Amino acid sequence: MSQPRVVIYTRGGCGYCTAALRLLDARGIAYEHIDASHRPDLRAKIAKESGQTTVPQIFIDGRSIGGYTELHALERAGGLDDVR
Repeated sequence: MSQPRVVIYTRGGCGYCTAALRLLDARGIAYEHIDASHRPDLRAKIAKESGQTTVPQIFIDGRSIGGYTELHALERAGGLDDVR
């Protein structure tokens, strides 16, 4: 079974972004980190794909799971156990 692809979009100075990155690191989950701070074009693309305009935005295998709150809830429910 291949490892799920995790992509996280963040911006500088975002506490929730930092918390999400720390959670992924603590769980040993590999991810692609994309800083969208100065990229309005990228932020528009993320909003279109996720339906959200906030960061962080986290995608697992191309599916939007939301931001930090949703990532934390997924972790508490054991949903990250197979994501490594």
